[in-house]
Amino acid sequence: MDTARPPWARRCLGPGWARWSPVRAEPRSWAGVRLPWISTVVVTVFVTVGSGFAAHAQPGRMPLDGFGRALLLLGGAVLLFRHRLPRTVAIGTSALAAVYFAAGYPYGPVFLTIALGAFAAILAGYRLVAWCALGGLWVSHLLVGHWLYRWLPPPHDRPAPWGDELFVAVLIVAVVAVSELIRVRREQLARLRAERAVAERRRADEERLRIARELHDVLAHSISVINVQAGVGLALLDSDPEQARTALTTIKAASKEALGEVRQVLDTLRAPGDAPRSPAPGLDRLPELTEQAKSTGLAVTVTAEGARTALPPNADLAAFRIVQEALTNVVRHSGSRTARVRLRYAPGALEIEVDDDGPATAAPGERAGGNGLIGMRERAAALGGTVEAGPRADGGFRVRARLPLAGPRGAAAGTDTAAAPEEES
Repeated sequence: MDTARPPWARRCLGPGWARWSPVRAEPRSWAGVRLPWISTVVVTVFVTVGSGFAAHAQPGRMPLDGFGRALLLLGGAVLLFRHRLPRTVAIGTSALAAVYFAAGYPYGPVFLTIALGAFAAILAGYRLVAWCALGGLWVSHLLVGHWLYRWLPPPHDRPAPWGDELFVAVLIVAVVAVSELIRVRREQLARLRAERAVAERRRADEERLRIARELHDVLAHSISVINVQAGVGLALLDSDPEQARTALTTIKAASKEALGEVRQVLDTLRAPGDAPRSPAPGLDRLPELTEQAKSTGLAVTVTAEGARTALPPNADLAAFRIVQEALTNVVRHSGSRTARVRLRYAPGALEIEVDDDGPATAAPGERAGGNGLIGMRERAAALGGTVEAGPRADGGFRVRARLPLAGPRGAAAGTDTAAAPEEES
């Protein structure tokens, strides 16, 4: 049955009788959609009163009688459902206007009813329906004005001037153009709101991952130190109480530092605008890091090459956390008691290498698959850098990172161009 209709009818009116059903024609929820009573009453009164004045100014048209006023009132009543049934309203207002013009009633504010019906349909996304309804109105006006006028009022009528047809066509084109412009603008605003929501979710996810990385790096390093020292303290509690006391002192200091850093990370979750209570750690705290590693029995050698440059805060924090996590992995997963950290200040970048001689004490694949290495790679990637980690050919393990530095080399305040000395612990 549906395939018997011409293609233009299927495109405009949809499949079968579905477009004419009051339930199926508009597949939208009516919940929460209020009927626009006030605006509809205002428009209906304006159209009815204005058409009465227009009838006096157009003596060549039929006077506005009861049937004409009924058509105007019915058109206003149809507009009451323009938000719930926009397609039906667009077709209904155009059909009522076609009957109104065919009866010879005057031009005037009736075009406002047509415009509102088409406007609602276009904004609701039913553009073809609105175009077809307005196109059908123009075609009916053309047929009445140049062919059917002989049998329609007013009596003894003549063919309509082409100026009238042009006037109606211009009004229809204006209605479509304004409606399309408003529709495009609304879609742009909706797209901008959606993009803002996506950007906010992405920023929230990035902040959540940043906090997770910070907590992991702080807790993994400090708890590793505490675990090693706790084992030493338990082993020496009876045989060497002084050494056990030293281990407990180290545990106290490491736990205090961990609590401070965790508190600093959690400060970022407070009310917006609150500044952190202490600066983020950077490479200036490497001596503290090597001392903590030394307390676990790991000797760390730090070597710096090139002209030392003041790093941007993000790069400084990332460099510190990468070295911290690499040393934590040595303590947890390597049997080596020595580690070497090399910092190379290259033009526009900082290169970091952390080596240990092994052997690995973790299960195969465990060392290269933890969250620590993932966090290091995420930190470097956030700055446009890279992290490579894996076993060396001669044994042991190596972590190599390259962090680009924002801005020209030496641009940051406090740049020190003297060669960095070698530090050992």
